Amino acid sequence: MKKNQLGNSDLHVTQLTFGAWAIGGWLWGGADKNLAVKAVEKAIDLGMTSIDTAPAYGFGQSEELIGSVIKSKRDKVQILTKYGLRWNIKKGEFFFDTKDNQGNSVAMYRSSGKESIIYECEQSLRRLKTDYIDLYQIHWHDKTTPARETMEAVKSLIDSGKVRYAGVSNYSAELLEEARRTISLCSDQVPYSMVNRAIETDLVPYCLKNKISILAYSPLQRGILTGKITPGYTFNAGDSRVDTLYYQPENIERINSFLSALKPLTEKRAITLSQLVINWTIQQPGIASALVGARSPQQVEENVKAVDFMLDAEELKFINKQISQLELVH
Repeated sequence: MKKNQLGNSDLHVTQLTFGAWAIGGWLWGGADKNLAVKAVEKAIDLGMTSIDTAPAYGFGQSEELIGSVIKSKRDKVQILTKYGLRWNIKKGEFFFDTKDNQGNSVAMYRSSGKESIIYECEQSLRRLKTDYIDLYQIHWHDKTTPARETMEAVKSLIDSGKVRYAGVSNYSAELLEEARRTISLCSDQVPYSMVNRAIETDLVPYCLKNKISILAYSPLQRGILTGKITPGYTFNAGDSRVDTLYYQPENIERINSFLSALKPLTEKRAITLSQLVINWTIQQPGIASALVGARSPQQVEENVKAVDFMLDAEELKFINKQISQLELVH
């Protein structure tokens, strides 16, 4: 699989990055650990060697599962993980109340003070069974901690060899500008999909100008753009998607109508809707990699085929026209 350079760094990531949120189970209605391990193994075998995770994904479960797979393959993979979203301390900016994988109530905090970051890094290294992280990203901006303190802590981890490069996640152009006064950033991981194109207005132009790569997460909008979630779909207990904008009954109907308009193109190409959506995503300006989650080897195999072709200019124009006509209920 083709790899793209992140910013001005010498770190290259695959066009598709294995997004490991779902295998942690948290907010996804659980996950089968055995299938999750096989999914990660399949991704690496098929050339998707960049893996994105975070401590909060399953309260350590996602990192631990990845660590069990990569311990004998560390030189073949690029590990992208995060810091700054804590559930075991009441320090920083309160984020929201949730439940862990055992159903216990926990409070999530955005916490990116120096001591917290150093601690989190050590815990991630332990769970991942490695001595370095390729890309270390703040998960969410913490309004209670100065950006300088946060970025200086990451610089110290880079100097010690525990982290190779710094990135951010969910950062606006304004936040990027502030952070870059202290540290060199090579990427910003943000939500982006056919139905969520907010970054195109300000963030994409800023990143292109300043040579910061974009890692697009939720390109399938947590599954609804696969065409497999239709009106009346039953969600597992603990699945947070049912509470989001895109999964409201009327929007499920509207998105499925939109996808129906794309089906002639998938039939012509002999591809799935998922493959079309992913391919469209990686062809958008500034996108270095699309994060695609999978909870089984079969899902990985389907996702990987999204880079076996390239939509041409006319097909992209047709798709964009359909997108422009889609209106969601807010």
